[in-house]
Amino acid sequence: MKNLIDKYGRKIEYLRISVTDRCNLSCLYCIPPEGIKLVPKEKLLTFEEILRVAKITVGLGVQKIKLTGGEPLVRKGIVELIRKLSEIPELEDLSLTTNGILLSSLSEKLFQAGLKRVNVSVDSLQPDRFREITGGGELSKVLLGIDKAQNLGMKVKVNTVSLRGFNDPEILDFVQFSQIKKLEVRFIEFMPLCGNGWNQKLFIPLNEAKEIIAKSYTLKLTDGNGVATVYEIENGGRIGFIPTLSEPFCSGCSRIRLTSWGGIRPCLFSNIEYRILPLLRDGSPDEKIAEVIIKAVQSKPEYNPYLAQKTETKEILMRNVGG
Repeated sequence: MKNLIDKYGRKIEYLRISVTDRCNLSCLYCIPPEGIKLVPKEKLLTFEEILRVAKITVGLGVQKIKLTGGEPLVRKGIVELIRKLSEIPELEDLSLTTNGILLSSLSEKLFQAGLKRVNVSVDSLQPDRFREITGGGELSKVLLGIDKAQNLGMKVKVNTVSLRGFNDPEILDFVQFSQIKKLEVRFIEFMPLCGNGWNQKLFIPLNEAKEIIAKSYTLKLTDGNGVATVYEIENGGRIGFIPTLSEPFCSGCSRIRLTSWGGIRPCLFSNIEYRILPLLRDGSPDEKIAEVIIKAVQSKPEYNPYLAQKTETKEILMRNVGG
C-alpha cells in the first residue's frame, strides 16, 4: 500500500464521501435563507463510481472512509453501498454520519451490511428546540435510532453544534446524556458554511463549553484520535471538543473529500476542487483518476483558508461538500 503525503508532510488517510446533497431536515447551520439548488440526479455519482473511487483511494493509502451527505440514509441503495465498501480488504474503518431520522428503521440492515460505527447529529435534547434548529425534526425518532444502533453493537458518537442563544443552556444536559447512554458527545463549533445563514452572534468558542463542564466534572484527557480532543468523565461519559475555528487542527488534518457530484476537495474551507466525474464516465483508467487524487492532495492548503482570509466561504455549503 502506498502513502498519500501532502507537500507539508501530512499523511492523508481519511476520505469523506458525500453520497447525496439531499436531506430530510433543514438545519439552520446548514441551509442558507435562500435555500439550496440541488444537483440534477444524473450529475450525481453512481454507487458504482463511488465504489471505484473508494478502491482507488484505498490503494493510494486511505485507511478510513466516512459516508456523509446531505443525509446519506435518504439515498436508496445505501445499505448495499456499505456492504460493498466493507468488503474492500485494505479498508480499516468505515463509518457514517447521519441526522438519525431514518436510523431506527435502517440500523439492523446497516449493521448486517458491515457498518459498525455511526455519528449522529443531536443539537438539542429538548423536542421543541430540536424542531426549531432542524426545521421540523422529531427528536424521538433520533433517540430511538441511537438506542437501536447501540443495542445492535454499533459504536455511536453524538455530534452537537454549539449555538449561542439556542442550545447553550444544554451543555451539562449533554454531559449527563453521555453518562446515561455510555457514549461520546462531541461539541462542534458553528462554522461559516451555510451561505448567508452564517451569524457570528451564534458562535460559541468551545473553551467556554469546556469551562462550564469543568466546574461540575473532572475531565481526564484521553489519547483519542482524529480532530476531537476527548475527555473521560465519571460514570462512563466521554466528551469531545472540535474547535474548528478557535483552535484549528490544520497541522494534523488527514482528510480529503469526495463530493456527491464527483469532485475531490482537499480542504473543507477551500473552493479548490478537482473534478473526476468526467474521467469516471469517459473510460479513463484508474491510474489517470489516481493522478488527479494525488494532485488534489498536493494542493491541500497548510492552513484554513477562511481563517487566513484567502477564501470566501459563502458559496461553500456543508450540505453540499459533506462536512
